[in-house]
Amino acid sequence: MEEYNKSSMKKARLNSLLTNLLDDPILSDVPKNPTLADVDTLISLELGSAMRISVLKLDGSTLDVIVMNSATVKDLKLAIKRKVNDMEQSGMGHRHISWKHVWSNYCLSYDNNKLLDDNDALQNFGVRNNSQEYPIFFSSNECAEIKQRQH
Repeated sequence: MEEYNKSSMKKARLNSLLTNLLDDPILSDVPKNPTLADVDTLISLELGSAMRISVLKLDGSTLDVIVMNSATVKDLKLAIKRKVNDMEQSGMGHRHISWKHVWSNYCLSYDNNKLLDDNDALQNFGVRNNSQEYPIFFSSNECAEIKQRQH
């Protein structure tokens, strides 16, 4: 029982320390409940092996995501999905978003290039740190047609 109390006290102190650290303005880009992957990504950004990309949404707002320099279109989509899901959970609880529906109806675009092939590296399109991705609306048929023509 004594071991359990010591462990609980250590955990409480660690959580308190982590909360105080995360309240520091210097660490404002660290999520409130960071995972090890979140911390690794932020360290990679500081070391220059990751890039921050601003995604311009159709409502005019932007969404900042961080991906590795070697990221593919699929990695960017996963980062967008994680960011939106985190925002949803912290805001009003999680709503179900059909990402399959989103990506079949909306396409990401950068410098008039449509990012349709999930396996393409973002760097092939000239995407660099602090670049902006511009999502462009297509009907699902047009998006599917473009994808089929490329394969």
